[in-house]
Amino acid sequence: MNGLTDEQLLLRNLKDAGCDDLTIERYLKLKKEGREREQMRLLSLHRASLLDRLHVNQRMIDCLDYLIYQMEHKQ
Repeated sequence: MNGLTDEQLLLRNLKDAGCDDLTIERYLKLKKEGREREQMRLLSLHRASLLDRLHVNQRMIDCLDYLIYQMEHKQ
């Protein structure tokens, strides 16, 4: 494959998903303790946070699109 261990791939995936160091540390601790349900909850919370930010950004884009539309159709 690409020569990375499972642990390295996991770390890369968590970082690519936008997890901060504290979240990664908590996830790995839960993994080590075999607490899969808590791992899932942590990932779900992070996902919900990302979705919230996405929705906020989408509303801002919608506002800009509206302003652009108004300017283009002003004449």
